[in-house]
Amino acid sequence: MASEKNSKEGERKIVIPGEVIVKGNEYLPGEGTERRGEEIVSVKYGLAEEQNRLVKVIPLSGVYHPRRGNVVIGKVDNITPNGWIIDIDSPESAFLSLAEVPRYVNKDGLEEVMDIGDMIVAKIWSIGKRGIDLSIKSRGLGKIDEGIILRINSNKVPRVIGKDGSMIKLIKDETDCKITVGQNGLIWIKGDRVENELFAKRAILFVAKRSFVKGLTEEIKKWFEKEKK
Repeated sequence: MASEKNSKEGERKIVIPGEVIVKGNEYLPGEGTERRGEEIVSVKYGLAEEQNRLVKVIPLSGVYHPRRGNVVIGKVDNITPNGWIIDIDSPESAFLSLAEVPRYVNKDGLEEVMDIGDMIVAKIWSIGKRGIDLSIKSRGLGKIDEGIILRINSNKVPRVIGKDGSMIKLIKDETDCKITVGQNGLIWIKGDRVENELFAKRAILFVAKRSFVKGLTEEIKKWFEKEKK
């Protein structure tokens, strides 16, 4: 992809704000871009991509913007009479109500279920004027008791997950770990051995640091082959 000529479909290139991605009225500006005359220009620092004449920029930095349906990993920041305030690494804290916990909770013993400093996996079920509401009613959600937590930039989460979950499946298979990737950039790794968890952590960081690289799946496969020798 280059500013002097139109890009090949699906090809990615790092762009900076103000950089011309493609020229031509047949292209449509998508997320992270705008039209200036016949040119589509980036308004963010990130990876420029064109699919079916739609041009967008995938950010490589920035804060997490919560969306309904996102699975996130957060830390209990405070306890109220009606639930828990959760830090999800976004500009605004989230709230987990007693009603969204899949068990009976004694109002006088909330800290026995989850205390300040505890980590949880939760789903955003509502975003409104009151704020961000979480739930832990679905399978795979709830308090984190074991394993390790890793933090990456939330904008690199799609590359760590991969197309149709291919990248994270590869890492799970190679490290024999259970891995939950929060859309907010926090990742929970749980394995039978600490060595496996640390191996998975290194693999995820390898992918995150090379999120702009083409053919990243092949790169991580080579990395695993080298590391396992």
